[in-house]
Amino acid sequence: MIVRTLEDCENSERRVATETWESTRMLLKDDNMGFSFHITTIYANKETHIHYKNHLESVYCMSGNGEIETLSDGKVYQIRPGTLYILDKHDEHMLRGGTEDMKMACVFNPPLSGKEVHDKDGVYPVDMD
Repeated sequence: MIVRTLEDCENSERRVATETWESTRMLLKDDNMGFSFHITTIYANKETHIHYKNHLESVYCMSGNGEIETLSDGKVYQIRPGTLYILDKHDEHMLRGGTEDMKMACVFNPPLSGKEVHDKDGVYPVDMD
């Protein structure tokens, strides 16, 4: 059994922060579960280009507000507490924080190893180890 607290993970190398978001990676590849689980904060009034070419992701909004725009068709979806969005087609998108930070629960398949940040194309690399 694995037991971790968000507070403990936030105060460890499992927390990764950028200018537009921070992510606490509570479950990672080396935990051997076949997926990773993260609590991510999207900062208010910030925009992040994301294109997970190598990963599938589901995201549940726990608090805050914002929007996601799929770049293939320009559709914009509002995000608020209780919203789940699933990037099941490696959807290239813009994620925008609204008037307050969004706190999100995220699941990745394949799992992340822990230190990933988006490259210039919004992509996370695949950890082949």
